[in-house]
Amino acid sequence: MRPELGLIEGFFGRPWGWRARSEAVRFLAPHGYRFFLYAPKADPFLRRRWQEIHPDGELEEIARFGILCRELGISFGIGLSPFELHLQPGRSWQEPLAAKLASLNALPIDDLALLFDDMRGDIPEIAERQSAIVHFAAERSLAKRIIFCPTYYSHDPVLDVAFGQRPPLYLETLGKQLDPSIEIMWTGEEVCSVEYSPGHLAEVSERLRRRPFLWDNYPVNDGPRMARHLHLRAFTGRPAAIGPHLSAHGINLASQPVLSRIPALTLAASYRDGDLYAYGAAFDAAAEAVVGPELARMLRRDLIALQDRGLDRLGDRRAALREHYAGWDHPGAAEILAWLDGAYEPDEDVLTQ
Repeated sequence: MRPELGLIEGFFGRPWGWRARSEAVRFLAPHGYRFFLYAPKADPFLRRRWQEIHPDGELEEIARFGILCRELGISFGIGLSPFELHLQPGRSWQEPLAAKLASLNALPIDDLALLFDDMRGDIPEIAERQSAIVHFAAERSLAKRIIFCPTYYSHDPVLDVAFGQRPPLYLETLGKQLDPSIEIMWTGEEVCSVEYSPGHLAEVSERLRRRPFLWDNYPVNDGPRMARHLHLRAFTGRPAAIGPHLSAHGINLASQPVLSRIPALTLAASYRDGDLYAYGAAFDAAAEAVVGPELARMLRRDLIALQDRGLDRLGDRRAALREHYAGWDHPGAAEILAWLDGAYEPDEDVLTQ
């Protein structure tokens, strides 16, 4: 059983452009990708300045992209991060949230995600507060599906270090409080999980009282450390056996729109091929489909340099790689050149959005 596959633009750093988004969904829709969640952290009108409405021109771009997704059979969603709304006392948040939801209803959208990731969470009754906000939004949204990302969206202790110690029984309380129709996102045993097992997902399902909506943090490469690497390799650690334990499987995309298609194709192949999946062959086939056979062979040759060593350890190889890829008139090669030139290095102001 393959879960619904989807694309999540939910990273920090420079967002994709509308043309890149359109080309990505056109390319990946035939391979089984059925939703696109627009939630870049650098869109201020979805996070720090969420109470403000997008400028008219941007709203028009969002609406046009949503129409394209529907034409392709893809659900279009918005990820709204009402920053630390759960910290506000009483019900002072209701009026601004209702106004924001009204603006999103005008687009329209198929999915609404309420994202409380990367925010402070060590407060009493956080699960109850967040549940009230999500139910308030669900009652006013015209979206067909409501999705919720908890503040503690993984067992990873790094979240407790960064955002405060999670309250006891946080997930269990959410599972009880939230209507069963509301999806709950989960990234796995780690923020960027190496693998997923049926046993782990079954345990999370029991706590949440529903199958998790997987937010898979690969091939994302945002942040000061990951931005130094290109995540190109085929998916591993996602056996087809996890499918029955998921309500959906969304991948958080890399900063490079064209190159992101390579691992995306391999995830679809993993579910399709099951026990016959071979990640090396899947990479070769995906890379050839995205960039053509000759450039695909170059990527295979340079995988260790691009993904494992990264910019900090390339040394003299950096100039040689630049010379090799400069000879190619292909958007995938252009993304490699831009990465080699440091174009994807995150700005501090973006990281604090």
